[in-house]
Amino acid sequence: YGDKGYSGLPNEILLKDKKLKSAIQKKGSRNHPLSPAAKRFNKLVSKTRYKVERVFGSIKRWFRSAGTRYIGLDKTHTQHVMESIAYNLYRAPNIILKGF
Repeated sequence: YGDKGYSGLPNEILLKDKKLKSAIQKKGSRNHPLSPAAKRFNKLVSKTRYKVERVFGSIKRWFRSAGTRYIGLDKTHTQHVMESIAYNLYRAPNIILKGF
């Protein structure tokens, strides 16, 4: 499930070569608006993407995590893991109270 920034022939070919179904949102361009079928497809894809993007948006908002603070892949990965742990701890009381 990718956003419109990944739409295009190279990515579609790559997914097809790997025998994967594309769920990249369609993108209109000047003088070529999206067809009704493409708009419907984007709406279906966005219902799944929303659930994931909401987590990233919350992490950015709650912990001011707009970018990485460290240099290097290992340190950056550790930062993301710690943010994920903090996100889950932040949400845990409400999840437990609601009984999910």
